[in-house]
Amino acid sequence: MPSQLPGSNAPGSERPLAHYASVAHVARVYDYLLGGKDNFAADREAAEQAMRINPDIVSTARANRAFLVRTTSYLTGRAGIRQFLDVGTGMPTNSNIHEVAQSIAPESRIVYVDHDPIVLTHARALLTSAPEGVTDYVEADLREPGKILAEAARTLDFARPVAIMLIAILHLILDRDDPYDLVSQLVNAVVPGSYVVISHAASDIDTGAMISMTNRLNELMAQQSVPRTYREVAAFFAGLDLLEPGLVRIPEWRPASVSESAVRAQMWGAVGRKP
Repeated sequence: MPSQLPGSNAPGSERPLAHYASVAHVARVYDYLLGGKDNFAADREAAEQAMRINPDIVSTARANRAFLVRTTSYLTGRAGIRQFLDVGTGMPTNSNIHEVAQSIAPESRIVYVDHDPIVLTHARALLTSAPEGVTDYVEADLREPGKILAEAARTLDFARPVAIMLIAILHLILDRDDPYDLVSQLVNAVVPGSYVVISHAASDIDTGAMISMTNRLNELMAQQSVPRTYREVAAFFAGLDLLEPGLVRIPEWRPASVSESAVRAQMWGAVGRKP
């Protein structure tokens, strides 16, 4: 989750919600890139500046959403997963995890985790479960894995496989917060046969545009981000068995068509299985 900068909605923050409208926040910027309406002027300005520097950010955001849908569909339909822990939910949009999973297996149970109270407000209003399944919400930061796991245990049975969804979130964890250890703590809490899905901004795809855009967004947003290389992203899957085709650009992970695989996108993505 985002770094705790001045003005951020970090754990324990008591700043009023009105403050968030004046500072761009990553979930709302992403919402704007996807064509959503749950954003403010500061978010739109940050997104527009990012698009001027790096026009492919729009296709990347949409490819990331498609990656979420494909991986969720695979895990529910082919791998038989019925429990999902989605950390860094972001604003609800079309084809949310519970909608995809429960369209295949209505009994699926999903826990959404975010630390932005505005996101959580929208989630509780819009992310409603199928009657056969369960959808729950946890207000927590990815840097609080103990809290996430304890509260998710109200809904998820950690004695059975769980899919940990870390979609476009780990690049919002700076190295000083040891993102690899945070992922390890989550992986250590789930049983063999569980899965980890990661998409992550790439520093080694269109490097110049990515670095310039990241630097500008880091000036405008309450959160800081750090794109990483292929090798650095691969390290998050240490000890896991990568499903084919391994770690690839997100449109190349089991695309539905050749044209889908060719979409320009500056993120790495993969699915790992805990042996």
